[in-house]
Amino acid sequence: MQRLQSYLCDTWQDGQGEGRALVNPSTEAVVATTTTRGLDLGAAAHYARTVGGPALRALTFAERGSLLKAMARAIYEHREALLDLSRDNNGTTRGDGKFDIDGATGTLAAYARLGRDLGERTFLLDGEAEKLGSGARYVGQHVRMPRPGVAVHINAFNFPAWGTFEKIAVAFLAGVPVITKPATATAHLTWRMVQILVESGILPAGSLSLLCGSAGDLLDHLGPQDGVAFTGSADTGAVLRGHACVVERSTRINIEADSLNSAVLGPDVVPGTDLWHCAVRNIVKDITQKTGQKCTAVRRIMVPEAVADDLSSALAEELGRVQVGYPVDRSVGMGPVATAAQLRDVRAGIEALCEEADVVVGGTAPVQAAHTESGTGFFVAPTLLRARDAASATRLHELEVFGPCSTLMPYDGSVDAAGDLLAKGQGMLVSSVYADDRSWVGGLLPHAAAWNGRVVMASKKVADQVLPPGMVLPNQMHGGPGRAGGGEELGGLRGLEFYTNRTALQGDAGVLRKLL
Repeated sequence: MQRLQSYLCDTWQDGQGEGRALVNPSTEAVVATTTTRGLDLGAAAHYARTVGGPALRALTFAERGSLLKAMARAIYEHREALLDLSRDNNGTTRGDGKFDIDGATGTLAAYARLGRDLGERTFLLDGEAEKLGSGARYVGQHVRMPRPGVAVHINAFNFPAWGTFEKIAVAFLAGVPVITKPATATAHLTWRMVQILVESGILPAGSLSLLCGSAGDLLDHLGPQDGVAFTGSADTGAVLRGHACVVERSTRINIEADSLNSAVLGPDVVPGTDLWHCAVRNIVKDITQKTGQKCTAVRRIMVPEAVADDLSSALAEELGRVQVGYPVDRSVGMGPVATAAQLRDVRAGIEALCEEADVVVGGTAPVQAAHTESGTGFFVAPTLLRARDAASATRLHELEVFGPCSTLMPYDGSVDAAGDLLAKGQGMLVSSVYADDRSWVGGLLPHAAAWNGRVVMASKKVADQVLPPGMVLPNQMHGGPGRAGGGEELGGLRGLEFYTNRTALQGDAGVLRKLL
């Protein structure tokens, strides 16, 4: 059994007491313990600001990019062992583990390329210089300078690799040090990845700190140049928004929260077509990948009434083929949810949704999982529900079951009906639209764009190229309005805005040119 220490002030530090146990969600065996009790988190924040910040800001973008590239390579060298850790603490299949770990190294590599392209600068110009007077001499130029603070990253349990390093990649390229706090239940993978980087000797002093366990009083030590980037539940996000560091000291905060993401089939999509198969394929992947524990997973499926039975049958057939179990070989298509509490929440959530929907396949009954003892592990069947009346439902548009569960919502095929159902979600990270009728898509787009951070538009000409909606790309914005948190991450250089200050410099054009 492994003891997970925190990495603070460039030293490994252990908390006091036995701490919290981390388990294998397939066998329920304890794999590690950790605690932060007694650790000086104020000192950790101060060290990151005063040692890590200057070290990163002294590097050019190209040098920061080289650092990110080296980090990606160091992690990738341990890929196979990390995949085993992911399986035994996160419950992931090999494919799901790759989705997480390769997503981490891929994002590091993508931001490394951005750093290379930005070259020898240490900060960003924002737009062109503009004349401010009658002549050409007196001008204004906006710039974006790295904030002289620390970024605190509070991550969710579902992506301990990608969720950690997609944030780190952006912060490091901006020139800001990081204290990263993975969700305790699945922290083993994050801990090992940080350990690899520390052992490699490539990290600038003070640039990266790891907190394994409770965040304790860390936020009490944050100020106006610091930032908090949070991924998790809307309830926890609301608590963070009300913290004194945000309310009284204007610490920046970015929140990516739960989301009732949607798939919408247009009235022209019929069974048997490439576009139909694209929709079925993506919906099944979204329900089962990471056991449905993705912030981008589809939760609501809007389908025209005329083909609702066909889609229900097609999805039920595919979901019924998925082998659930301890993912020790490729026969297992879906592993367990991450924790016992998560299993209770998923089962309770399905039961709550069944007040307004019927079970098509799956449900809350215990699952006989492969490769594990009967009654052991946090397993639930991939579940498809069908709304009785989507337009009048409330729970179906308010409660996210964070597991392998999605609900079919038949509608009359009109743009207005589809738009109304989308809006009932009150803000999503991503929705996918499957349709060829450009007029219909054009009518739905204002509804979809208003309530989503990202809209995937699939048509027959790109049906074989459309990436699954659940895949977040480094050069595309990740976030969403309303209940999705109102935040933004990634999006290429757009992601650096959270970690930089925009300043308007006004003065002699010649002087500014030399300085900038």
